[in-house]
Amino acid sequence: MEEIEKDAKTILIVDDEQPIIDILVYNLKKEGYRTIEANDGITAVNMALEQKPDLILLDIMLPKLDGLSVCKRIKNSYNVPILMLTAKDGEIDKILGLELGADDYITKPFSVRELVARVKANLRKVDITTNNQYTEQNSITDKKKESKIIVGDLELDLDKFEVKVRGEIIDLTLREFEVLKFLASQPEQVITRETLLEKVWGYEYYGDIRTVDVTVRRIREKIEKDTSAPKILITKRGVGYYIASK
Repeated sequence: MEEIEKDAKTILIVDDEQPIIDILVYNLKKEGYRTIEANDGITAVNMALEQKPDLILLDIMLPKLDGLSVCKRIKNSYNVPILMLTAKDGEIDKILGLELGADDYITKPFSVRELVARVKANLRKVDITTNNQYTEQNSITDKKKESKIIVGDLELDLDKFEVKVRGEIIDLTLREFEVLKFLASQPEQVITRETLLEKVWGYEYYGDIRTVDVTVRRIREKIEKDTSAPKILITKRGVGYYIASK
């Protein structure tokens, strides 16, 4: 196995099944990542806050502290991509819930190849976001020109990562903000779920469109007066979503 480079990204793997950890460690190191491991929730939180890994693979079913609680505690302290591992499809709503802030999920049993692709996509998205922020900070004039997107009752402040609906500030996760920003920058244009997966999540393959649907539903719960009859974020049945310009 190749030697890990000094500036390699560090991935924290959290699972109470050692065989799964061993498989992930082997494959991630083969891809050039540095890995650290935890077998329970309490250890995971401590390791994350002390060592500040670049990404966390986090199982839901853990001893001492479950994965959902671990995710929430870590996200309250610092922003790191967290990819949840779950054996239950029914947990997906919770994983992607606004109260947790998880970035992604993959269900067991999973393909190691797909998991590595997800890891790369989430790390690449962080790099792109960081580079964009650096570029924006060094082009203040252009930034001021494009610092806000206003479509109907919706207003996005790109500097503050702030959303207002009818003048009221709405609390969104970073992923929800990015989805809304992508749609609002192209009002009345229907965007497919696959395009959102590629552009917002950074997937270069056909991912699980439920990720998009759940995130859109969470956004609607915050910005719409009546989620059963949305006026801002509209579904084009069988195609995708768009922002109504009114």
